[in-house]
Amino acid sequence: MISMPPVITYTQEPWKETYSEIIDVRSPSEFAEDSIPGAINLPVLDDAERAQVGTIYKQVNPFEARKIGAALVAKNISLHLSQHFADKPKNYHPLVYCWRGGQRSFSMASVLNQIGWRVTLLEGGYKTYRVYVRQQIEQLPETFTYQVLCGLTGSGKTHILRQMRDRGAQVLDLEALANHRGSLLGEEWQGKASPQPSQKYFETQLLQQLQSFNPQQPVWVESESFKIGKLYLPQSLWQKMKQSSCVEIYLPITARVQFLLQEYHHLEKHPEILKAKLEKLKSCCGWKKLNEWYKLIDNDELGEFVRDILECHYDPTYSKSIQRDFSKVERVLSVPDLSDSSINNLLDKLLPNNIFELTLVSS
Repeated sequence: MISMPPVITYTQEPWKETYSEIIDVRSPSEFAEDSIPGAINLPVLDDAERAQVGTIYKQVNPFEARKIGAALVAKNISLHLSQHFADKPKNYHPLVYCWRGGQRSFSMASVLNQIGWRVTLLEGGYKTYRVYVRQQIEQLPETFTYQVLCGLTGSGKTHILRQMRDRGAQVLDLEALANHRGSLLGEEWQGKASPQPSQKYFETQLLQQLQSFNPQQPVWVESESFKIGKLYLPQSLWQKMKQSSCVEIYLPITARVQFLLQEYHHLEKHPEILKAKLEKLKSCCGWKKLNEWYKLIDNDELGEFVRDILECHYDPTYSKSIQRDFSKVERVLSVPDLSDSSINNLLDKLLPNNIFELTLVSS
């Protein structure tokens, strides 16, 4: 007697079950924009093929598009079977999804199901997951108590927060998630400009981070603006941050200049990029001030340039934003520099001595 293959199951809540793998069958560009955490990309149509089928659908007719699309899908699934799935065991149980839970994911799921594997399809596809993210990203931030770390540009807030995290504190590093340092010159740089993630992927990462936190412990976060580079914070998180108590770090301007020269050393090697970025400040600072900065850069007087742009632009701008958005400053702590000993002394004042024990007990 021939055994029947298992029935394909459907879910709208994939996060409630564990799968052998999560397979995203969308095109590489769709996958790059955002995906379910942990998913792998096994496209049944690549970007060029998807565009080809779409063009035929619109310019010829849907029937011809389906014939050509089916041939391409069959070819690509065959390739995946001979490579990725070749060594999968009998108890292999994948979750499969595409954009809307339509033909692309069903084609893959049907073939895997006929082989004998138990396959789950995400009903509604990636769009179902995206609705979940949007709901959670507006609700979850409300469940936490935040401590906001403030301080003028160059005070080492991000550096201090990462030291806090090493001590066991819950830290929401928004700049790391956004791949941007939150200012005009804040684009991350690793030999070349490193692009920011899409808004969707930023929210996916943010949700993952929030879901890892314990609501019984405070979450430390930097006094960011509503927008980090090109990315926006969820409204619920932004409002909670503005309502939270703040700790302000005071660092002398000489130490801030020294720290910024270290952090933005790549711009010293690319003065043309630095000057191009500064041009965006012409409306608020004027051409006279820009030309003064250009001259300092050309003369390799970067220390004087950093000090002047702090005093003339960054410090006044930051002070206004702090007064507007983060007015609940409960403590002001002075730090002479950002040496390890200075930061350790600061953290001794900010964090409970038994934070590791608290983390273990609450987890």
